[in-house]
Amino acid sequence: MAKPGLAPRRAAVALMDAVTVEGRLMSEALPGGVQALDPADRARAQRLATGALRWLDRSDRLLGPYLKRRPDPTAHNALRLAVFEMFVEQAAPHGVVDAAVSLMRARPETERQAGLVNAVLRNVLRAGHEAWEKLPPPRLPKWLRKPLVADYGKDVVAAIEAAHAAGAPLDLTPKDGDAPALAARLGGEALPSGSVRLVTAGQVSALPGFESGDWWVQDAAAAVPVRVLDPQPGERVLDMCAAPGGKTLQIAAAGAEVTALDISETRMKRVEENLTRCGLAARPVVADALEWEAGAPFDAVLLDAPCTATGTIRRHPDLPYAKDASDFPTLFELQAHMIDRALSLVKPGGRVVFCTCSLLVDEGEEQVRDALERHPGLTVDRAALERSGIDPAWIGAEGLRLRPDFWSDRGGMDGFFVTALTRP
Repeated sequence: MAKPGLAPRRAAVALMDAVTVEGRLMSEALPGGVQALDPADRARAQRLATGALRWLDRSDRLLGPYLKRRPDPTAHNALRLAVFEMFVEQAAPHGVVDAAVSLMRARPETERQAGLVNAVLRNVLRAGHEAWEKLPPPRLPKWLRKPLVADYGKDVVAAIEAAHAAGAPLDLTPKDGDAPALAARLGGEALPSGSVRLVTAGQVSALPGFESGDWWVQDAAAAVPVRVLDPQPGERVLDMCAAPGGKTLQIAAAGAEVTALDISETRMKRVEENLTRCGLAARPVVADALEWEAGAPFDAVLLDAPCTATGTIRRHPDLPYAKDASDFPTLFELQAHMIDRALSLVKPGGRVVFCTCSLLVDEGEEQVRDALERHPGLTVDRAALERSGIDPAWIGAEGLRLRPDFWSDRGGMDGFFVTALTRP
């Protein structure tokens, strides 16, 4: 009979293997990785894997002196998970060590690693919690840290890394726009940008107002682009890369006639489900934005372009270990094409809000500089950026730069770049 608590730990290590060995995002590995578990164990496995990945760099620094050579990947991830449980979750050390050794002994391919895992974890325990506390926050992998240091400097990157380690609270966007009322109802905080933040939320679907569609989950930074767009009742607005649909919901709630465009039929179904739950209407279209013909120009276009998603690491700590910089050039080129396409779909004098959930300047400020060169007469609308409820100090010549270390006393925010362009 399997020991209690072993199944979610085994699944957590398998998820970590999928990320660190196979280069898959956890969202891709989750369906098969935890399907056989009951709901409670499934949630625990996901929480353990997410936490262990969040603290992976720091765990490796603690484990390093006790490893003569890099162990088998599965054993390495079992060690990382155990360190996370002991030093972050404050779990009972004896039970954690016993579980990690049992995981190794449970399969022929890892059985020989059981002794190593046991010896290393006992050495780590002898070093004590003090050794863990002396270590810096987890650092980003070199492929990402190097360009970010070039963009922002070491001090800012260190602050971003500290924000990543802290994780992310739950942010909600109220359908009626009344953040103070929703915050009072749920015991949260109304943020200056109009979102509501919950520090301890529990099960999202059990919160008051979920079933009735009074709000939807959306990071505060992700809600800013539509506030910059400022859609008006009756305006024809295109949400050019709509899934998973938070921005579509915002536009529809403002009373605009919104077309929700996305290339993925599966992801578009999620948009439609969210619209139905919230009692909002949009015209869903599944097509390639670079090829789709609108028929008539729009008053405004929102382009949340495909990007590296490096601004979302505090919520998705698997991302730095599942990706590398190999897709950078392709993404940068695609973003430029999509900006040009968005401008072609808006009427003269109309507005395009371009945004990416990226920390890289190449996916934000640099894209705007290039677009201004390609399109004479194109301008950045600073007034639109200023009405977003965000600190004006975060606005530069090309647009609004949001970072995870901003609002650190409130729990931070995702990294985003947002700009408002006016077509000549």
